[in-house]
Amino acid sequence: MKRLLSIEFQKIWKNRASRILTIGYFVILSFIAMIASIKFDIGNFKIHFAEMGIFNFPFIWHFNTWIASVLKFFLAIVIVSMIANEYSYGTLKQNLIDGMSKKEFILSKFLTILALSFFSTVFIFVLSLVLGYSFSSYNELGIVFSDLDYLLAYFVNLVGFFSLCLFLAVLIKRSAFALGFLFIWFLVEKISYSYFKFEVFNRSSKVDDVYSFFPLESIGNLIVEPFTRFSVIRSLQTTIGDNTIKDYSIHFSSLVIVCAWVSIFIYASYKIIQRRDL
Repeated sequence: MKRLLSIEFQKIWKNRASRILTIGYFVILSFIAMIASIKFDIGNFKIHFAEMGIFNFPFIWHFNTWIASVLKFFLAIVIVSMIANEYSYGTLKQNLIDGMSKKEFILSKFLTILALSFFSTVFIFVLSLVLGYSFSSYNELGIVFSDLDYLLAYFVNLVGFFSLCLFLAVLIKRSAFALGFLFIWFLVEKISYSYFKFEVFNRSSKVDDVYSFFPLESIGNLIVEPFTRFSVIRSLQTTIGDNTIKDYSIHFSSLVIVCAWVSIFIYASYKIIQRRDL
């Protein structure tokens, strides 16, 4: 496994675009700290994120993991390019000639996904601790290390999304088309969900239950947006008559669904490589 990971990280590091995107991703994650300085003043309506407690423990675990999960598209480009380059540069065929099996090829890609997801999770963990201890009003250990299940959900979120990107890249072989298909997939899920939810079944929760099994929807459901937890946002919702109560907790069933999709995507990727004439 160490040999396979070493080969993959060499490929990423020696490719200028992949290297820049990977470094840029972690740099952009660091910019989460800049959110503390953002202020909105609209008449009597004022928002200062730092004063709203976004970096308070344990809420910071929810906020930072959600923000970071939105930024995962930078690494998604690296994952897709990683596969596309294998075909365009002929390294896949060369690896097979050198003795690497097709199973090891897919395993090396999956191990890379796990490694990148793990490094990103550790990075968010350290960043959240630094920001939390800098801005949080609550520093008791019991509070600081509560809600760490958001980090687990974040890790599974990344693994699930990157596994989907791997599958599309293996299936389509060209990074631009794979990313385009991913965007179309996203639109199909969102538009069809909205149609059935609001037009056909009159806001029935059954639509949510069904769509929770869809790939992108299940991945997105792992970490629900955190902004409606703010008192100022809840006040605005109450003012406009929206009394929706959201469940912000991490559910084991959601983790299982995404892990099942990971297994499907990795297995399907292996079968495609196994049957394809390279």
